[in-house]
Order: sequence, then C-alpha cells, then structure tokens
Amino acid sequence: MSTTRTDSLVELAARKELPRHQFTDHVTVEWIKANRPDFPPAWPPPLRDATKALMEYAAIPTRWLAQPDLADSLHGHRHGLRTAVFAALLADWHGLDESDTATTVIAAAVHDCQRQHDKDDTGHGNRAAVWLGANADLVWTHFRRRPTPAEVVKATTAVRLHEVPYEEFTANDHADHARGARICDIVKTADALDRYRLPKLTWWPNSRFVRESNFDQLLPLAFDLVVTSESAFLAGASSTEAVRFAVAEKGLV
Repeated sequence: MSTTRTDSLVELAARKELPRHQFTDHVTVEWIKANRPDFPPAWPPPLRDATKALMEYAAIPTRWLAQPDLADSLHGHRHGLRTAVFAALLADWHGLDESDTATTVIAAAVHDCQRQHDKDDTGHGNRAAVWLGANADLVWTHFRRRPTPAEVVKATTAVRLHEVPYEEFTANDHADHARGARICDIVKTADALDRYRLPKLTWWPNSRFVRESNFDQLLPLAFDLVVTSESAFLAGASSTEAVRFAVAEKGLV
C-alpha cells in the first residue's frame, strides 16, 4: 500500500510501513495523549545544583550528528536531551559523585549521535562510542569539563552497550559493563524511559528491559515530558527549546 504525505507515524506503524526517517506529527501526539497509562504515584525528584548546571550543556550541536537531517527526528535532539534529563535525575537519585554524574549525562546526551536512520540501525551504539572516544576533548569541553581516561572509558562503554539487551551480552560485554555498571544501567534506563514518543503501545517503556528499581516512579514524568515537548515542537519551538520548556514546566530546573 502506498503512503501519502498525511500519513501519521501511528498509522504507518500499524501498517508496518514506517520510513527510515521518522518525524512526529499532530495525529501521533494526540494518539499518545489518548493512551496515557494509569500511572503509579509520581516521583518529582529535584536536581542537585551542580547537576542543574551540567544540564545547561546537555543539548548537543547538530554538527555532532552523523546525519544532521535527523536532528528533529524521533532519535534526534529532543530524544537526546530528554534522555540526558532522565540520566541526570537517576544519577542524583543514586548519589553519584560529580565525575560519574557528568559521565552519565554526557553518555546519555550523545548515545544516538551516530545513527543513520530511525529504525533499528544495529551498531549505532558502537559507532557513537567510537566517535565519542575520538572526540572526547571536544565533548567534555562542550560540557565545561576536562575528560579523564576513566570517564571516557565509562562513557564510551555505556554508549556502546545502550542498544544491547542484557540477555544478549557477550563475555566481553559483561566485563565492560562491570567497569561502570551503574552508569551503563542508568543510560539504558534513561533511553528506555523516553519510549512514549514511539507510535506503538508495545514499544513503550517496560521495566523488564532495565535494571532500575525507580523505573516505574519516573514513568509519569517521562510521559509528560514527551507530550509537552513534542507539542511545543509542533507549535514552532526548536527541539532544544521544546524540551527545556517541558523540563521547566515540571520544575526540574
């Protein structure tokens, strides 16, 4: 069946005709709103002052993307920035020190930067990890920091493993994960929390795929950030402006 310019992502997903490059639309956002889950009590965690300062730089430059045309797609700037927000919240919740918090936020912010398209794109985590390792000075400078070898190893490992299900870890994956398990787990969780943007209910967040006891408590916030930021983007805000508006509305900064 051929598609038309008016096809929404939710309609295309139902027909298994999603294109390689996927951009949100009004119909899909209204569908997301209409399918709001029955959430448990919300957890509105405040960010530490140092983490709030770090979040000022969590929106990465478009020039860092392998495909700049994907900057506003489902895996573009809005997803990257929301993932960084969730990573920051979890880092603070677990009491990570300044170095590990920064490492976690940096990894979350760039985890999808080397994607070629919005479908599975197997290997994009490894490509992003290689890119991050080669550009560590550039990236840490953007966050107003200087990288240490340990931070780079932990960040690149988290980025590489974010797309690999735990049950598919190889012996080498388990060894790498052990060097920075908390950071890896947080990045994987933060990525999973932002799945309310996807146009199929079975693709939405599921605690079975993460290792985070606070996952369910963050779901109401995750849903609201998607709805508010996607709506703001469709109303004319840039991707970065849209997410920052949503974050401010929830009182996180």
